[in-house]
Amino acid sequence: MLDARTRLKKVLAHETVDRPPCICPGGMMNMVTHELMRRAGIFWPDAHRDVGQMARLAAAAFDAECFDNIGLPFCMTVEAEALGARVDLGSETVEPHVVGYPLRSVSEADLLPSFDPDAGRAGVVLRALALARREGVPVIGNLTGPMSLAGSLIEPGALYKALRRQPEAARRLLDRLCDDLLAFGLRQLQAGADVIAISDPSGTAEILGPDLFAAFEIPALNRIARGLRQNFPEAGLIVHICGHMRHAFPLLEALDCDAISFDAVVRLAEARHHLPDKALMGAVSTFALERGTPDKIAALTRHCLRAGVDIVAPACGMGNATPLATVRAMRDTVLAI
Repeated sequence: MLDARTRLKKVLAHETVDRPPCICPGGMMNMVTHELMRRAGIFWPDAHRDVGQMARLAAAAFDAECFDNIGLPFCMTVEAEALGARVDLGSETVEPHVVGYPLRSVSEADLLPSFDPDAGRAGVVLRALALARREGVPVIGNLTGPMSLAGSLIEPGALYKALRRQPEAARRLLDRLCDDLLAFGLRQLQAGADVIAISDPSGTAEILGPDLFAAFEIPALNRIARGLRQNFPEAGLIVHICGHMRHAFPLLEALDCDAISFDAVVRLAEARHHLPDKALMGAVSTFALERGTPDKIAALTRHCLRAGVDIVAPACGMGNATPLATVRAMRDTVLAI
């Protein structure tokens, strides 16, 4: 039997494995619930800023036999905070969120502070990644996607308008953010991450449309991905994009990543047809995980596997009230195949 790290690496390399991995990367696709916090005796918001608590809480989901990996951090505000956004770290039941934008327009990119991956909460993430490593368990580091990071630095409506009205200024901003994200991703891999997951919910083709998705999102993601691969060719790379993707399937083949993670609205069989050379990840409904029964989750998991999923995972970030019983049902179903 393969260990969890070897299994995930083989799937990302399109090699044969004994069973599909069942993972939750962290970051936007957070796996921490209030029940898990109570079990671990570690709670938000302290775990967002304390190295030891972050590492132990990330490992708690693996220890509780929910997932085959350790992933951190637990939100997608780390980079935005480092670049000047005001962030509320939330509470035991509320994730960190941006409460103040540092920019008024895309033309103000030069006003952003320099990004130091070793400082602030970014530095906490790096040290927690190193502390969380275990023999045979994959550790997944996370990056906020470039469009979502931009939407945390400037009001999203203004950002989307600028993509059409000020395309060169918007591209300069995204290029700057991609370089910062690349620097953070490289440091995560240096700290011990086996895989990097990039989640960009604001970069979906459902919001941007196929033309802007092709012009801005694909090049931005590939700018990061190729920089990571150049320096760490053995590292795995997962990209998560939310929303309906039917009209963007032909564009996704150009993404330089090993796996694409979809949410529950995507028809996985159609994705499998259009993306034969990508590992597919997902797409068990997070609404069902929070509100459904273990039997319902088992049925959804089997459906995902029949549709061609290579990696079973929640379709998005799990709600804080999600019970561990339904989360475990997902992995238990995979183990039973």
